[in-house]
Amino acid sequence: MAVAELPDDVDALKAMIVAMAERRALLEARTSHLEVVNKTADERIATLTAIVKMLERSRYGTRSERLRGATLNDEQHAFVFDEIKTGLAAIETELESTAQDKPKRAPRSRKGFAAHLERVEIVIEPEIPAGCEGQEKVLIGEDVSERLDVLRAKFRVIVTRRPKYAYRNRDGVIQAPASPHIIESGIPTEALLAQIAISKYADGLPLYRQEAIYARDGVELSRSLMAQWMGNLTRTWRDVAPVVNAKI
Repeated sequence: MAVAELPDDVDALKAMIVAMAERRALLEARTSHLEVVNKTADERIATLTAIVKMLERSRYGTRSERLRGATLNDEQHAFVFDEIKTGLAAIETELESTAQDKPKRAPRSRKGFAAHLERVEIVIEPEIPAGCEGQEKVLIGEDVSERLDVLRAKFRVIVTRRPKYAYRNRDGVIQAPASPHIIESGIPTEALLAQIAISKYADGLPLYRQEAIYARDGVELSRSLMAQWMGNLTRTWRDVAPVVNAKI
């Protein structure tokens, strides 16, 4: 700013100097924060890079290198690489949050969601501008976005009642027969047995982990009890498998 453009009023000049000092302090603080973020990001990237090199040596290195430490199986490798990707994404997000002039991202071409998924439509109507109350509005277009949502599985109790009846002037009691269950007189429904079996055998989720997961919902299912159920399920499948295979 040229000297001729400075105000003659002392108070106005003081206010201008204070504002410039505040802007400078803000800029210095932002620059200092950015330096800290960059330094932290560099350190985290170096750590992640070292982990990647260690994993490569453990999997693809010479036999002597691999025998020096415990080898990791495929599941452990996948877990570590997932953690590395998560760490890199966190670094990228932190760096983007500190950028002053964020470049506008080009729209990504996303693959559409499967057609069988339930669609829940939410329409967000704009507020009516002042002076337009009671006037007819014409739809000329709309922006549509899709996000993937999930409903968490929840436990429920199936209460089955079988009333007993007696007819007047007749002997005997009538009652509907009980429905057949895979585990007679047991508490699990077929859906719960399927959930536990799929989690254990298809998703590799041990029973002790399932026990902890179900406990968060206040449902106490010990691993020993679930192990008994899985044993019953295995025996039941051995009994029905020949019949199923014969029909197939």
